[in-house]
Amino acid sequence: MEMETRLREAQRLQANTEELVERLLRCLPADGPAEPLPGLHLYRASAPLEAVHSTLQPSFCVIAKGSKEVLLGESIYRYDPAHYLISTVALPRVSRVLEASAERPYLSLRLTLDPTLVGEVMAEAGRAVQSGRRDERAMHVSTLDADLQDAVLRLVRLMDAPAGAPVIQPLIVREIIFRLLTGQQGARMRHLAVQGGYTPVIARAVEKLRRDFDQPLRMEELARELGISVSGLHHHFKAVTALSPLQFQKQLRLQEARRLMLGEALDAASAAYRVGYQDASHFNREYKSLFGSPPLRDVQRLRQEVRTGGE
Repeated sequence: MEMETRLREAQRLQANTEELVERLLRCLPADGPAEPLPGLHLYRASAPLEAVHSTLQPSFCVIAKGSKEVLLGESIYRYDPAHYLISTVALPRVSRVLEASAERPYLSLRLTLDPTLVGEVMAEAGRAVQSGRRDERAMHVSTLDADLQDAVLRLVRLMDAPAGAPVIQPLIVREIIFRLLTGQQGARMRHLAVQGGYTPVIARAVEKLRRDFDQPLRMEELARELGISVSGLHHHFKAVTALSPLQFQKQLRLQEARRLMLGEALDAASAAYRVGYQDASHFNREYKSLFGSPPLRDVQRLRQEVRTGGE
């Protein structure tokens, strides 16, 4: 009986995956992103992509075809159509598409997680939600089960039913959140609902660092504002984000500097000053350490890739 149940679930997963691929291909005729429904982000790539630096908002991420690797601090998270990734705090990360080709393009979807909605569903679910540890890492990968995948597929199907999407989408999103709360990632989902433990404190620290990333980081002042010791702040911040507060701020600064040079045509010195660096040589060293090339060479490469149709 157990073998029959597993077989049926495997067949459901396979059928759902095939339909997801077909629907995403139809919605994404060319490489790049799309947001067909509010908060539902799709992506297609026809070749493996090198490291992409970005900040991942609280999200539920599923792959329909291909595979991806996400680096967070020293931790590496790999996932594919059989697994999903969840992030519950806005984190600077490095990601790479590992498997993709013109014949078998990489296809993925990401659902933004609204903390208020997660809190509402958690309150309604009551004792169905496991409390778990209070200091879970804010990113992890788990096996995608058939019931959760069913809900994802029903959400994607709404792309073909725009008239009903405004009414039905919120219901399906609540179901997805419920299944995440009651599944393997329940403890992490609690990060998004203000509960006990240190995670809400770290979420406040993350928000302050994101807001004031161009200001000097004074750990004593930040710890005092949050009502925690400096050592406690450092320990719990790294437990949740995989980065120290200084590493977190540095990545935010350098990502913003890169955006300014690409999007606003600022020179390296001006971008460095805008994001809080007082020493241009220090900025250049840290930029090369993160992105692999000095600012001018890196920006020239990225512009060339855009002109030639690359990433």
